[in-house]
Amino acid sequence: MAVQVFTLVSCVLVLSSIACAGPAPRHAHPVSGPELSFSTTLNGQTYINKGLVAFGLIPSNATESTGDTIGGIGSAIALKSFSQIDSESFWGTLIVQPDRGFNVDGTINYQGRQLQLDFLLTPYYSAANLSFADAQNTLQLDYIETLLYTERNDTTTTGLDALAVRAQQSEFPADPTADPAFPIANKTFNHLTLDLEGLVLNADGTFWVSDEYGPYIHRFTGDGTLIQTIQPPSAILPLDDKGNLNFTSVVDPTTGRAGNQGFEGLTVSSDRKTLYALLQSATIQDGGNKKSNARYTRLLAWDISDPEETRPTLTGEWVVPLPLDSSGKTLGASELHFVSDGVFLVLSRDGNGHGGDTTLSAYKQADLISLASATDIHGTNFDDPSHPIAKKGVLNSGIVPAEYVGFVNFVNSTQLARFGLHNGDPADQTLIDAKWESLALAPCGDAAFPDDYFLFTASDNDFISTQGISLGVPFNAGLDNDNQFLVFRVTLPGAAIGDLTRHQHTSWW
Repeated sequence: MAVQVFTLVSCVLVLSSIACAGPAPRHAHPVSGPELSFSTTLNGQTYINKGLVAFGLIPSNATESTGDTIGGIGSAIALKSFSQIDSESFWGTLIVQPDRGFNVDGTINYQGRQLQLDFLLTPYYSAANLSFADAQNTLQLDYIETLLYTERNDTTTTGLDALAVRAQQSEFPADPTADPAFPIANKTFNHLTLDLEGLVLNADGTFWVSDEYGPYIHRFTGDGTLIQTIQPPSAILPLDDKGNLNFTSVVDPTTGRAGNQGFEGLTVSSDRKTLYALLQSATIQDGGNKKSNARYTRLLAWDISDPEETRPTLTGEWVVPLPLDSSGKTLGASELHFVSDGVFLVLSRDGNGHGGDTTLSAYKQADLISLASATDIHGTNFDDPSHPIAKKGVLNSGIVPAEYVGFVNFVNSTQLARFGLHNGDPADQTLIDAKWESLALAPCGDAAFPDDYFLFTASDNDFISTQGISLGVPFNAGLDNDNQFLVFRVTLPGAAIGDLTRHQHTSWW
């Protein structure tokens, strides 16, 4: 069910309402100052966070065309289009991807999917505080339609826990599209299980998704049909003490990715030839069985220049040292985004905030990493689970990890207050959400600042609503947790984000 939005008339009306809503004027460039700007240096380049410029939300009780509650959509986002309307406003399309459905009481038979959201962005640069209601006019979001995912034989995918294994196809790995051993719900419900996280859109309409169960990376057609799957090295596959695959997320394996700690981050190089995936935290053999030991995670790269003819091959693998909280526990990575060759944004966070264990969050950031001096370990014995990179969390002395520096702080109180938001008590609608898991970049198109980009991020609200619907059944999760979106303006020298289409609509005005 598609709804047409942002026609000429609606754009004029929306823009007029936004212009009247804010108490302070907008400017062509962000206000500079110690409370609104932050810079960091990486590889001799200065990267600048110029501050939060927009906020929007999808209400917790909103529904999509299937009748299900819209939720979890911050698990992955990707910009499909981005266009400049005039000197102050932009509009475009976000593709958002939920994970595995409302699963507070256990996993459910939730079919994998993506949702299309159209948006109108009118960045707000003043230091004056907006009200919570007025702030939502800076990023207006409209749900358009849903695309459901299917696998082999037009079988629906599922979010149920993976309690069984489907044998690999006989043509694997010689045939680029043959399947490896798949995680399935159980022996009597032979459906591919997906706990979806990363999302990369391709120019030909196909797309890649990353999954936590495998952890695998799958490519789908534009209509949501499975094409092929990338299987990582055995060091990352969840293996039991006999070396057999066991994909369940409930119990940690003996080696490989920890439960619910699969490929959270997925991104692509600007030339669209290299796909990158980041584990949320360390593998079990690398210390991932304890949060205090789990900081040394892995970033992998595959050649996807001709996936139809050649199975994507592993071309790089590096160690990323994740940040630690005040108790020395690892702050897992929730997203990865390509900036330039060897430079990426990594979203690391705690689990506090609206919908979290406690209200006060200490760390939610889009940080920067560089691979310039990092050791490439792909094709070495570290791809075998018997050779850990960080036994009990202590990094092998022969490995140089990526450089990791802090960058964009989501829970800066001054920035949040400008958009009617806060961090900490009370736990109301204006409290920043707990789980932020996605990043997307769009060029600002500012000739005076050609390296400036809008950084979009969205929260995974875990489908939490007092008026929820899951698989046609109403539920009350005891809290209304909206799907929140933030947009920052950042300076990324040398950034190359690919061929995102941008159009000027000056003829409208």
